[in-house]
Amino acid sequence: MTSVQASPLLVSLPGAVAGDGVDAPVAAHYGSFNTEQRTLESGEGFVDLSHRDVVRISGPERLTWLHSLTTQHFLALAPREWTTALILSPQGHVEHAFTGYDDGESFWAHTEPGAAGPLLEWLGRMVFMTRVELAEVTDDWAVAWRSRPDAPTYDLVPRGELEAYAQAAGPACGLWAFEALRISRGEPRHLVDTDARTIPNEVGWIGPAVHLDKGCYRGQETVARVHTLGRPPRRLTLLHLDGTENRLPARGAELLMGSGEATKTVGFVGSSARHHELGPIALGLVKRNVPLEVTLEVEGMPAAQEVVVDPEVGLHVRPKLR
Repeated sequence: MTSVQASPLLVSLPGAVAGDGVDAPVAAHYGSFNTEQRTLESGEGFVDLSHRDVVRISGPERLTWLHSLTTQHFLALAPREWTTALILSPQGHVEHAFTGYDDGESFWAHTEPGAAGPLLEWLGRMVFMTRVELAEVTDDWAVAWRSRPDAPTYDLVPRGELEAYAQAAGPACGLWAFEALRISRGEPRHLVDTDARTIPNEVGWIGPAVHLDKGCYRGQETVARVHTLGRPPRRLTLLHLDGTENRLPARGAELLMGSGEATKTVGFVGSSARHHELGPIALGLVKRNVPLEVTLEVEGMPAAQEVVVDPEVGLHVRPKLR
């Protein structure tokens, strides 16, 4: 298992302030996360994501193999076209998630920090006689995200060239800005906004990470049933938090509904951030039958809901928020 060291950009770029938790190896901000959000929204700047794990899958049968195992369609994948795929349990729960592209010789993917080991362990058990080779290459390759007016994109950068990349791709924007914009778009982060029971239909991954017109894969029956009939057990929601207190809820904090003896837990909070226009926001995973108009409570703070995954429709397409 690779142990990710602190990004060199924490030292070389002015004003860099380290993040915390699994995001500690990269910069949370470089002095003003509000300004950095506006920079990214304008189609400029880059974000250091070099703490994410990187995996390389090589061999002539890699795409047909990935196609058979995951939720994504790999057979017609264009060269260097970024795509996201999931690996599900037999019951349809999300076990692994990765984003990557194929360069004609290998499929390169990145995952959450620390997630490459479990992913490669599972994939290794599925190789059998297939002509594929698996490797974690986090020590040699780093992930960045670059904002562009036409199409924002991830970049894979040789780790030794990260500082040169930063000079060319600047201005640098921190993870807090990146996360605030992601949350406002209603895009979940695996292992942060999900738990062991999450199915793709609950969090808006039908379409972005689940291709409905492909052959069988593990967990497909659950995905297809909920897609056809609707009404997933839970739904992702965007939470607008009360801004009177200068704090954000802890990841995993309970979402409550009701008051007094009628108070009950209806979900949990995942990621949260301070958005430069919306104020404090978060993503929450709540029971499907929680009324959309009800204001919830987390750690003593009121939290109004905005729809990300509709609780009733069959195809849970994530709407474009703002």
